Amino acid sequence: MAQAQQRGAVIGFLSSRSPDESKHLLGAFHKGLSDAGFVEGTNVTVEYRWALGEYEKLPALAADLVRQNVAVIAALGGDVSARAAEQATSTIPIVFGAGSDVVKAGLVKSLGKPEGNATGFTLLTNDLEPKRLGLLHDLLPKAEVVGVLYDPNFHPAADQLVALEKAAETIALQLDVLRAGNDDDLNAGLQLLRNHHVSALLLTAAPYFDTRRGRIIEFAAENKIPAIYQFREYAVDGGLISYGPRITDSYQQAGVYVGRILKGAKPGDLPVLQPTNFDFVINLKTAKALGLTIPPGLISFADEVIE
Repeated sequence: MAQAQQRGAVIGFLSSRSPDESKHLLGAFHKGLSDAGFVEGTNVTVEYRWALGEYEKLPALAADLVRQNVAVIAALGGDVSARAAEQATSTIPIVFGAGSDVVKAGLVKSLGKPEGNATGFTLLTNDLEPKRLGLLHDLLPKAEVVGVLYDPNFHPAADQLVALEKAAETIALQLDVLRAGNDDDLNAGLQLLRNHHVSALLLTAAPYFDTRRGRIIEFAAENKIPAIYQFREYAVDGGLISYGPRITDSYQQAGVYVGRILKGAKPGDLPVLQPTNFDFVINLKTAKALGLTIPPGLISFADEVIE
């Protein structure tokens, strides 16, 4: 957009995800901006850069936003976006969205006092893999082999797998671990899951998978594989069950933080936020299609049941 057409400060929006499947997240982000007094096209302009699940594009997209001299960068869609933004600039304020321990990842000095030019939120979703595996075991206590799809290009993947392997040992589950970091690998991995006749599927948390959400849900339905996912959106779109933080709350808060920074707040003084709401969602329509009976205990534990 030409400078003459811009209204107010310019925000850079950097995401590893895609705009089509992120509409509800964008809505939440803009709600947060509005809460802080900023409306796109009125007193602020937003420059969007989407990697479409291809993380290798993020450094160039982040560098482009820096060249645009944006006032602040909202680096959302996981640790990969946050890292790309922080590597691109040490001066432009950054509001990130991550899924892991951001102190351990080196994104901030501490949660309460991030220091530097970056703050934001962590969903902790990468740490919830053992919990999701346990829920899958509660649903299918006789299952012996659970397929695990993970994204090797996603920085927290190694920690995710270690946590899952430890959790599987405690409940005597065998994991069939398959990598899928691009579309070719995803197609191959899904074919292997079909050939291996796994009892169930755990999809690890990764932005790439979010951009291919429909494809993965469709595969599980076609092959009658019970599966668990990280966000509510999967269950709403036809996935069997999901457990994870309420991501829209975090995107809204990111919008608020961007607005506060535009008003003069320093990112290093804004504490990194953590989720307060975790949703366990069951899609009973999908369970019926799979021929599954959900145990009453799980239904009573659910925050939302889709009928």
